[in-house]
Amino acid sequence: MIALAALAAAQPAWAEIGRIKSRVGEVSVLRNGTAIAAQPGLKLEQGDVVRTGKTGRVGIAFLDNTRMALGPASRITLSEFSYDRARQTGSFVTRVDRGSLGVVSGNIAKSRRDAMRVRTPTSMLGVRGTRFVVEVK
Repeated sequence: MIALAALAAAQPAWAEIGRIKSRVGEVSVLRNGTAIAAQPGLKLEQGDVVRTGKTGRVGIAFLDNTRMALGPASRITLSEFSYDRARQTGSFVTRVDRGSLGVVSGNIAKSRRDAMRVRTPTSMLGVRGTRFVVEVK
């Protein structure tokens, strides 16, 4: 019975995980090989790649109350996101290929050690409920 409830609370891979809240300049989302112009309100899904141009900036809000801000010439992949609203737990993995990413972590990072992780080309960061900035050149 408990397993059934947990399964029902989990969202499918294609479900909304967050939304674009603000954007300045050139910002796009690459989803299944198709580029989508990022506008406030655009729903994000697991696997989306968010890219900013030379003057682009974007603010993102996720279902667990995590907030992200990407600076100019950035590229991140929303690799994994699962969130159980009832228990306020889950798993969140973001890959930063280039640029800058500022994060104010939400419920997932606060739920357990290393529930939120950020990958870079050279390292893996485990997040433990904090604010941080990652810059990849």
